Amino acid sequence: MKTITPEEYAQSVKAASPPSPIVKDCTLAFLFGGFVCTIGQVLCNLYQNLGLELPQARMAVSISLILISATLTALGWYDNIAKHAGAGVLVPITGFANSMVSPAMEFKSEGFITGLGAKLFTVAGPVLVFGITASVVYGLIIFIFQI
Repeated sequence: MKTITPEEYAQSVKAASPPSPIVKDCTLAFLFGGFVCTIGQVLCNLYQNLGLELPQARMAVSISLILISATLTALGWYDNIAKHAGAGVLVPITGFANSMVSPAMEFKSEGFITGLGAKLFTVAGPVLVFGITASVVYGLIIFIFQI
């Protein structure tokens, strides 16, 4: 059995790997990310025109983008969009919603409660526990030091 050197292995990997179109990928990520931001701004303006104050409109935008992303994931469309958009849709809040719903959808055949709901909580649980714990610790620090 022949052992190969790290340099030979690197050459093998380079020969087997397809070239990455970095400029194209970055351009698509920029355009799709900008499109997500544009949708967010349109929603924010719409919610303000409907009578919400700016802080409430921003919260409604976040909820709307999460709902849209989760729905697109449930329909199986989000992955197809992400193939072309790359980081443009994976980094913002839409990517977070996709990462929460996507693993849960694999277990929907086990039922909505024992399959989908249980897996969704398994994924969301650590995020929620960390977020709530961090906010309590932060609140205590502010309270103790009167910042």
